[in-house]
Amino acid sequence: MDTDTIPILEQLIALADQARSFGDSLTHPGWRLYQIGIVLGLLALAQVVAWTLHERLRDWLRDRTGWPKGRLRAGLVLLKRLRLIAFIALAWTLVWVMREITWPSRSYLIALAATLATAWLLVGLAARLVHNPFLRRMVTWGLWIYVTLYYLGITAEAAGFLDGIAMQFGEFHLSLLTLIKAAVVTGALFTGARLIAQTSAAQIRTNEDISPSMRVLIVKVLQVALYGTALFAGLKAVGFDLTGLAVLSGAIGVGLGFGLQKVVSNLVSGVIILLDKSIKPGDVISLGDTFGWINALGARYVSVVTRDGKEYLIPNEDLITSQVVNWSHSNEFVRLDLFFGTSYGDDPHQVRKIAVAAANGVARVLSSRPPVCHIVGFGDSSVDYILRFWITDPTEGLTNVRGAVYLALWDAFRENGISIPFPQREIKLLQGSQVRTTDLAD
Repeated sequence: MDTDTIPILEQLIALADQARSFGDSLTHPGWRLYQIGIVLGLLALAQVVAWTLHERLRDWLRDRTGWPKGRLRAGLVLLKRLRLIAFIALAWTLVWVMREITWPSRSYLIALAATLATAWLLVGLAARLVHNPFLRRMVTWGLWIYVTLYYLGITAEAAGFLDGIAMQFGEFHLSLLTLIKAAVVTGALFTGARLIAQTSAAQIRTNEDISPSMRVLIVKVLQVALYGTALFAGLKAVGFDLTGLAVLSGAIGVGLGFGLQKVVSNLVSGVIILLDKSIKPGDVISLGDTFGWINALGARYVSVVTRDGKEYLIPNEDLITSQVVNWSHSNEFVRLDLFFGTSYGDDPHQVRKIAVAAANGVARVLSSRPPVCHIVGFGDSSVDYILRFWITDPTEGLTNVRGAVYLALWDAFRENGISIPFPQREIKLLQGSQVRTTDLAD
């Protein structure tokens, strides 16, 4: 037999002896057996209480329409644990009564069951702070097992047993106990890092003294630093040697650098965008055929929402290497140009005045920067004009404001007798020409 398995067998035999002796004590009538029966009875009574109150409490929560979402969510979490809460209340009440009227030893097992139930409830509620489902499950079960072993007084035996299940890599000792500690400690540190990151990010996003792009950069750097610190602190806390991990990560990084060039390029481009403030959340940009406003800046891509509700995820590298039109980079003023033509019989001085007045009548056109109208050429059948005007809200759309100005021009021209020519063709028959008609029905 392997010498490493002998301590494990000895610990298993010791635990089995303790369980056998406790089981033997339950085969004879006495207060231990009575307390087990009382605990089972309390469990049944708690189930009845949960069945009775669950529907009433759920309807009561539904009527609390004015409560904040956080309070309603907390109420639902407690409602799901109504049976456990009822058992805790009944058990501690009975323990208090029994300790007043009889010996404390006669309520020892009931108090132990109440203590374990209280610890399980607190662990379950605290684990709700961990958002990741898998990590939350690992933390919950790990803490449940630990508090159970702790209050049963067999933590040393259980720790020795778990530490005996291990693999040895040279001087590195990796046991099941180490893995459990790493999962629980890392989960707790990640939860703390998430809470700090959320609180700090909320304060940073509301700071008007920092530009929007710098807010995004600071939040992302803070998140990476906190989560990275939590990971390495968790590994260090349970005894992992990070020296070898650093060498291994360096070798892996070199290999991944060749295979993930585009990903790394997008990450670096995202940092450059945040630092040079070329675009920021809320800016209106045009990239190729895509026109919309910046919804969010990600580590790998930028989210651009168009007027028709489509959300484009544009890689950061494209925003660095391609020509991007930022309609609101340095200020919110945007100038739009409209081209139109009128008949040669219309007075161009009057046409210009009418066009400027029509543009001024559109709500979104700025009066502080008055529209202007100029002749740009003499066409084959019309005098060509350009009408220029300014707006400050490109996020509200450009096509709609152009359409509103065109419609105002149409109404103004009809009201003042200004004609908009269109191409016409005149056919002249020379003398002696013959006209031949064709019956289309043939």
